[in-house]
Amino acid sequence: MIRWSAFARLIPSPLLENLATLGKLGYVKKGPGTVGSLAGVACYLVLFFRLHPLPYIFLCIVLILFAIAICGEAEYRLQKRDPGEIILDEFVAIPVVFFGIPVASFAQPWVPILLGFVLFRFFDILKPLGISRLQNLPGGQGVVIDDVAAALVSCACLHGFMIAIQ
Repeated sequence: MIRWSAFARLIPSPLLENLATLGKLGYVKKGPGTVGSLAGVACYLVLFFRLHPLPYIFLCIVLILFAIAICGEAEYRLQKRDPGEIILDEFVAIPVVFFGIPVASFAQPWVPILLGFVLFRFFDILKPLGISRLQNLPGGQGVVIDDVAAALVSCACLHGFMIAIQ
């Protein structure tokens, strides 16, 4: 396994594990990826909901790069390939789903949020359209990039649904 980031190597193992697993959330028995995605929705609502596009994109990129480093190092230390308890990848991918969706402009803002969440889980679990091949990328890239791809496809579908219902 490849170690991608010098800064991630400096993080003590307990802190690194807590970052990669979002504390104890990654250790739930049923559906840790779904729990990580729900945490990502909370992150979206707190940090991204009212951001303008440029800061939104910048924050997404920073979080994705951070997740690649953390997940890659966690994978290395755990000596496991993309273990289920690492859910930082779902967490950072969820905001990508909602990019450009004017959630606040809907009478029922929970509708696009719920739809985006369901679409993301669908594409993240099934990994169609070549998304599954992205898991073969080395280290943290393979852990995170497939989730980002699932989020991009979900975003495109969500935009299509939002156009169709308006």
